[in-house]
Amino acid sequence: MGHIILGLLITAAGVSLVIQTEWFLNNFGRIAWFEDKLGTEGGSRLGYKLVGIVLIFIGIIVLTGSGNSFMAWLVSPLTQYNQPQ
Repeated sequence: MGHIILGLLITAAGVSLVIQTEWFLNNFGRIAWFEDKLGTEGGSRLGYKLVGIVLIFIGIIVLTGSGNSFMAWLVSPLTQYNQPQ
């Protein structure tokens, strides 16, 4: 039950970050790394939205309880280097 609540909180934070990007930009300011790497036409806005999308993705993984399966899939190319084809 705890992972469901945690997953919902993380997903809600991500959705809030994507929807209320302008509010976060006005209250927390621009982030120099985003401005440098993502351009000047909205680098921080795009950065906030990307962080929000990643939070939504992580929240769904936590919510469904598939963290172990996802991590196994993510590192499987590194762990199966010596398997016969």
